Amino acid sequence: MKSKIKVLVFFTMLCLMASPAFAAKKVKWKLAMTWSSTLTPFASAPIQMAKMVEEMSGGNFVIRVEGSEKHKAALGILDMVKGGQYDIGHSAAYYWKGKDISTVFFCTVPFGMNADEQYAWLYYGGGMELMAKAFSKYKVLSFPGGNSGVQMGGWFKKEINSIEDLKGLKMRIPGLAGEVFAKLGVNVTNIPSGELYTSLDRGTIDALEWVGPAMDIKMGFHKIAPYYYTGWHEPATELQFIVNQREYEKLPAEYKAILKVAMKASSMDMYIENYAGSIDAWDKMQTEFPNIKVKEFPMPVLKAMKKAANEIYDAYAAKDAFFKEVLESQRAYMKKARAWTAISEYNYIKTSMELEK
Repeated sequence: MKSKIKVLVFFTMLCLMASPAFAAKKVKWKLAMTWSSTLTPFASAPIQMAKMVEEMSGGNFVIRVEGSEKHKAALGILDMVKGGQYDIGHSAAYYWKGKDISTVFFCTVPFGMNADEQYAWLYYGGGMELMAKAFSKYKVLSFPGGNSGVQMGGWFKKEINSIEDLKGLKMRIPGLAGEVFAKLGVNVTNIPSGELYTSLDRGTIDALEWVGPAMDIKMGFHKIAPYYYTGWHEPATELQFIVNQREYEKLPAEYKAILKVAMKASSMDMYIENYAGSIDAWDKMQTEFPNIKVKEFPMPVLKAMKKAANEIYDAYAAKDAFFKEVLESQRAYMKKARAWTAISEYNYIKTSMELEK
């Protein structure tokens, strides 16, 4: 009964907020995305968020969304929001590792938590508080912005059978995963999404990772690189809403509540949209492109990756107290969460698949 009352109160508040009398102040914001306006489902979250904010405020709080094709600074979102050129942005926290390495934890890290575990850590395990601390130095607020779930390990022109096959390979892969591969001899680069297909086609790079079937099929990588490897490096890639703290503090309390609800709802919807899209896209890929070969990295390669990742984590932790704090928080929560994941989600999927044999 208490839960029903809470739901009723919640929706009553939303109805009140939608009333022009309740939200009379006119506010216009601009939002900059790392992605182009057509790159769904990544672009879906901010677009849907802006729509919900406008509807719930009775048209009084309007956010204009601009893609990278407009502002031409795909990897400059944090700086633009911090500087006030935009009031809010949508990007991914691991793009700021050059400014502060600890920001990677609020996106995803190699061999880390899956999406369910990571959301639990963020909302109920102290993650949001740590994220606020990480971004406070930039005078911005950070909120979850949608998750891709486990990302695929990438498209390769050649099969990877050993560590030797990685040496000298030219690959686009961001975040700490790029550092892991660099440690194993890969020539790592980070190329904007609009240049990926051409770079792969012309041989500027030999391999790349993007997201998963829902987004990869649109890019056409399968036409050039037939080996599609399963994931290890981005098990729960969380995107990010970045909000200018000064502008946020100017908002009336009801607008702050509307904004938070809209960001959270649109983030959850993006996660669902991406999962559904990957189901359909993978079904299409198998039918229309039978040349695609799904591969798993050999266990010796995965063990080398895991060893390299742990060495990188420990090295950063030794010289950065906050990195160590977040690392220890995630490791402790993952250990606790994985025990439940193993006997719930993992066990159910494993058992179900065995029954289908």
